[in-house]
Amino acid sequence: MRAGFASLIGRPNAGKSTLLNRLVGTKLAIVSDKPQTTRNRIVGVRNVAGDTPGQVVFVDTPGIHRPLHRMNVRMVDVALDAIRSVDVVVMVLDAAVDTGAGDRFVLRLTEQVSAPVVAALNKIDLVAKPRLLPVIDWYRQQREFAAIVPISALTGDGCERLLSTVLELLPEGEPLYPDDYLTDQPERVLVAEAVREKLLRHTRAELPFSTAVVVDKFEEAGRDGLIRAWCSILVDRPSQKAIVIGRGGAQIKRIGTEARADLERFFAARLHLDLHVRVRAGWREDERMLDEIGVARRHR
Repeated sequence: MRAGFASLIGRPNAGKSTLLNRLVGTKLAIVSDKPQTTRNRIVGVRNVAGDTPGQVVFVDTPGIHRPLHRMNVRMVDVALDAIRSVDVVVMVLDAAVDTGAGDRFVLRLTEQVSAPVVAALNKIDLVAKPRLLPVIDWYRQQREFAAIVPISALTGDGCERLLSTVLELLPEGEPLYPDDYLTDQPERVLVAEAVREKLLRHTRAELPFSTAVVVDKFEEAGRDGLIRAWCSILVDRPSQKAIVIGRGGAQIKRIGTEARADLERFFAARLHLDLHVRVRAGWREDERMLDEIGVARRHR
């Protein structure tokens, strides 16, 4: 029996959250084509049967990038903490784009850890095989990896091989969580993230980066089987509030309808979701507000 923690690290938009969802078999992390979608660590547990049974506790992390606000500083700090406190580091790399300074920076960070590092070359569904081989060779020359595994988190190609590779690198030991444990994300966090995912999907330009979702009140299902949640969408400026609400309230209604459908599938229960938009200028620099929306401080 093997058990332990494995961090998923990498640049923004490398596909870490899609990979987490694929590896655990359900949607825990929101997914968007916008960079810096993940703002905090997300734990997802995968139990493995067979000849090498075990439990892998995957830790999804924010993309490592150059921070411009206090919120982004916290996000990068979360990722750096996750590198130092796990049994295996999985460096998720976008094989469909050219390597750059950001990839080299992440590579340098992994030199500071004693845990084995696995390179997961993601998005191979977008890359012709002759083009992929030089990419693999380039990374092989940069450092000694425990393994380099080409994968597609979107299609699932190579993901079971990646899982087996990580499991073999974990220490022997008993499971860290019960068999039915899936994630450490509280229900109210899952609600806020579902709303934010739809907000990201239906907004453009700078708006995705200047919005957040706060759950003002959450009630678990009572006798009527209905979960109730009241959320505020934070924006920086009044003009952004108008965009989120949309003409005649059409935009915020669409966001709420789609988020509620996803959450009802996840919770297997009916959900009442009430959304409001609040203008809170400079919230990304407000330490108290960052605490409220759950962007973790660095452990020191």
